[in-house]
Amino acid sequence: MSGTNQRIDGQRLWDALMEMAAIGATPKGGVKRLTLTEVDRAGRDRFTELCQAVGLTVRVDAMGNMFARRPGRDPSRLPVLFGSHLDSQPTGGKFDGALGVIAGLEVMRTLHGLGIETEAPLELVNWTDEEGSRFGHSLMGSGVWAGVYEQDKAYALRDGDGVTVSEALDGIGYKGEHPAAPFPADSYFELHIEQGPILEREGKSIGIVTGAQAQVWYDAVITGQDAHAGTTPPSTRRDALLGAARIVELVDSIMRSRGEDGRGTVGRLSVLPNSCNVIPGEVRFSVEFRHPSGAEIEGIAESFPVQASRIAHELGLTLELTELFRIPAQPFDPDCVRLVREAAARLGLPAREIISGAGHDAVYVARRVPTAMIFTPCKDGLSHNEAESILPEEAEAGCQVLLEAVVARANAPR
Repeated sequence: MSGTNQRIDGQRLWDALMEMAAIGATPKGGVKRLTLTEVDRAGRDRFTELCQAVGLTVRVDAMGNMFARRPGRDPSRLPVLFGSHLDSQPTGGKFDGALGVIAGLEVMRTLHGLGIETEAPLELVNWTDEEGSRFGHSLMGSGVWAGVYEQDKAYALRDGDGVTVSEALDGIGYKGEHPAAPFPADSYFELHIEQGPILEREGKSIGIVTGAQAQVWYDAVITGQDAHAGTTPPSTRRDALLGAARIVELVDSIMRSRGEDGRGTVGRLSVLPNSCNVIPGEVRFSVEFRHPSGAEIEGIAESFPVQASRIAHELGLTLELTELFRIPAQPFDPDCVRLVREAAARLGLPAREIISGAGHDAVYVARRVPTAMIFTPCKDGLSHNEAESILPEEAEAGCQVLLEAVVARANAPR
């Protein structure tokens, strides 16, 4: 890399990533740091210690979102925000989310070590429950902060053991006193692994993220009738699993009809009574669709429920389909995206523009604050998996671009 004398410490960054990965480490080399658990508390506590060691002031809002502030020369200027999340999937990887937070910490450490003071203040953010793996609602902390979700409804969500979000926040001591609401900010930058194969496949070091896909998510419950597997003939069967299987095929068909840009997934499925000699009487499952075009998602949201209901009706089944949320395609701020593009070029890093296929906190923050994202490659495009892997030099490159973009924005003329 070339282009600047303000160099982050790649080894220190990697060591910090490995230190955080040890909190909730799994036997297969991944991470289980579910949101608002004791393991999450340990990660948050360590993050706080590391921030305070370089003079950052840490505050926590009512959703547990953490903001670590570094003053600027001009206290009247709005802060430049950057960060990601520290929570993980149950069998997650070391870098999903954590890269953005720990790289943000390295940016702060670098500026502190070099004695560099920016014009605008800087704030490093750790958003609560980006993954949604415990309470079933992804992008929860940033969503409440951005006003997309109501705080009271988020507080009332329960995990599989019946624990509410409110109780969990109290339990780990991270229900902060500051409101979980948008405050005036200049911009937001988020560094993240791509979670897909495009950058690695094309030999690019940096993804200049121009926006995020539109999405629509559903909860589905299909109901038939439990019956004996050996005595019930085909003519009288009301097999809920058969109906679910045909709807899964429908999801796949809708996805493939839209080519390489289409996404359609049934990722969670529960069969009741789940006995080998009982015809399933109820199946609960998730459905999600994603596409770069908001119009495509609107079309799917109109047609899919009709097609799925027809399948259930033809089999004598009842389908209850609940739309959880619909996220429009989210373009990122052109000026912030330009700073990422210019930083990559200045550093001599091969880069390409890319649309995010995954949801990120940046998608909701962008509704309130000018936003951009930076992607780094990950091996084989694999994520949400304990085998998730990146190279130290890839982490360093992404962090250096983050530093360049954040400092440029913080020092830009009003």
